[in-house]
Amino acid sequence: MEHGTLYVALFGAGTILVMLGVLRIIQRVRERSLPEDQRANAARRLVSVGEVFSTFAVGASVVKHNVHGESLSADLAWTVAFAALGLAMVQGVGGLSMRTLLRAQLPRELARGNVAAGLAAASHLVATGLLASRAVAGHSLYALGLAMAFFALAMVTHGLFVALFRVLTSYDDAEQIDGENFAAALSYSGVTIAVAVLVARGLEGDFAGWSASLRGYAGVVAWCLALYPVRQLVVEGLLLGARPSLRGGALDRAIGTDRSEGMAALEATAYLGTALAIARLA
Repeated sequence: MEHGTLYVALFGAGTILVMLGVLRIIQRVRERSLPEDQRANAARRLVSVGEVFSTFAVGASVVKHNVHGESLSADLAWTVAFAALGLAMVQGVGGLSMRTLLRAQLPRELARGNVAAGLAAASHLVATGLLASRAVAGHSLYALGLAMAFFALAMVTHGLFVALFRVLTSYDDAEQIDGENFAAALSYSGVTIAVAVLVARGLEGDFAGWSASLRGYAGVVAWCLALYPVRQLVVEGLLLGARPSLRGGALDRAIGTDRSEGMAALEATAYLGTALAIARLA
């Protein structure tokens, strides 16, 4: 069978539509366990945004790596297998990771419509989708195993870097988000997605053995450390014109005390811009 653009496009459209349908079923089942007044609040709508983004990202990657055009049955089989794995990664591991990093209060905050909590949770799902989309590559059972192994490694790496970065702030991110500080949620979301962009870049490339692949992965994800001087020197010093500091400083006061959403958006943009530039050049 010829591997043409139309064939891939139709496969991609069908795969993503089916995955969105499955996602909607999962959401409806989940909603049935909630009181009616909690099913469609703003916080949960934001969580849905993160889930939809992740579905598109995973679906496109699954088709790219599993549709070869040699056999329709093989393309269908491997696409279904990796798409199901990708959905499970986002729904299962993504949900667990955001509860771990944002503490046990997250379900309660989503239930009462805390938009800051919704944004933070959505950013975790976007990050998980980015990581899953790079992991679900291959066309064999061995590749399926590698996908799970590297996704687990990526999630642990992502969690460690986000937790490490939270130490830089003089305020408690989780506490501020619980207190409906949308600026803190913006800042947190920026670093969460930026770290995911860099870790996802580390997952790219063909598997060349564990030693070589892990060295290459470590060399790329080490660039996550570059987000620290971006925050303390570029954002705080160059863009805000304040005196740079090793920890805390004017940026923390603007977000943790003044709840300046503009400053938080600037910080988040600097993170994302840096991560995208590094991922492009690394």
